Amino acid sequence: MYNRADEHIEYIDDRLRLIVSPAHTFGTDALLLAAFSMPKRNAACVDFGTGCGIIPFYWLREGVNEVHAVEIQPLACSQLRRSIELNGLENRLMLTEGDLTQLKGVLPFGAFDTVCMNPPYTPAGSGILSSSAADKTARHETQLTFNGLCRAASELLRFGGSFCICLRPERLTDAMCAMRENRLEPKRLRFVAQRPGKAPWLFLLEGKKGRKPGLIVENTLYIENDDGSSSADMLKIIGTYKKDTQKQEN
Repeated sequence: MYNRADEHIEYIDDRLRLIVSPAHTFGTDALLLAAFSMPKRNAACVDFGTGCGIIPFYWLREGVNEVHAVEIQPLACSQLRRSIELNGLENRLMLTEGDLTQLKGVLPFGAFDTVCMNPPYTPAGSGILSSSAADKTARHETQLTFNGLCRAASELLRFGGSFCICLRPERLTDAMCAMRENRLEPKRLRFVAQRPGKAPWLFLLEGKKGRKPGLIVENTLYIENDDGSSSADMLKIIGTYKKDTQKQEN
């Protein structure tokens, strides 16, 4: 099922096994966003730019019944399809391979309760481009601007539906402006810092389609305690999972 030399399994819980690779894996930011954006059990939800599928798998672990995921990179889609098959999730996790700007007639517009994305952190025209194609797509706005992402999310969301993202703090103003331009009113904000006394390195932001202004700023989420141990918030988000380093043949 995962017979490529650079792949291994991450156990999201005792049952869910996610295939990851150096090109398509996940980090702390994705776990934080998955928890921050957590849909209700029966919500219609979709993860944009899903990559290896960590956010849909986290949602499923926490009890969501059905999840849609969209990804443009063929290798990521191939990897995630095998994860879906490995867990028997064909009827609960539906993958769409394609462009986020071309979803009309593919996914129903105005029908989703939650849209989520861990977007590229580097805006177009800035920063040094990553050398690999996968990293360029994941880390740089080479294929879709943040404004275009907000537009695509707004098209899918019903009135009052949520769009959740994470980005670096220096992009907060741009993110809020792009949300408002696309009828996604910023409603909930949480900063993330490594430990107390450190400046935030990430923010989590929720916009709601068509809602009136009024932003709630939640308490800062700390990854670690002062002594370097994982915080209670972080332990709750991560849960328990383990890496299976023994390769298996398909």
